[in-house]
Amino acid sequence: MSRTILTSLVALAVLATGGLLVFSQPAQVSAQEGSSPSMQQVPVESDMHEFMEYINQPSFKRLKKEMAKADDGLKWGAIKSEALTLAEVGNLLMIRKPSNDADDWAQHAVTVRENGRKLYVSAKAKQVDGVRASYREMIKNCNQCHEQFAGGEHILTP
Repeated sequence: MSRTILTSLVALAVLATGGLLVFSQPAQVSAQEGSSPSMQQVPVESDMHEFMEYINQPSFKRLKKEMAKADDGLKWGAIKSEALTLAEVGNLLMIRKPSNDADDWAQHAVTVRENGRKLYVSAKAKQVDGVRASYREMIKNCNQCHEQFAGGEHILTP
């Protein structure tokens, strides 16, 4: 009887581990080849200036306002919210690649996502130095992208 219980426990552990592995994998949101057109990623707004003005700019302004506060006055929830939004914008930028220099664009988009992720993680842990460093890196990357793709317009100041 104890052998049966042991076998059952081992089987249960294997099933549980398999389930955890399946559910711990990141979700795949990109459309598969041959999927229906309604399942494809399509920008709602194709004009990059409009996209930046109504998606990025409000988040940046709110984040900039928070980052101007003294360390002990930072509102972590607000920083996490804007950081997560900007991180996900990196993913949205991937479906808006320009016809020229698409690889450079993609690298900037990945850097936006990663800096946003680092900013979010630092804010979650209430790590002031990490938040400030990630914020500066985010602005630096945005400005490099604006130099390359917007002719130096829309340069941000931290």
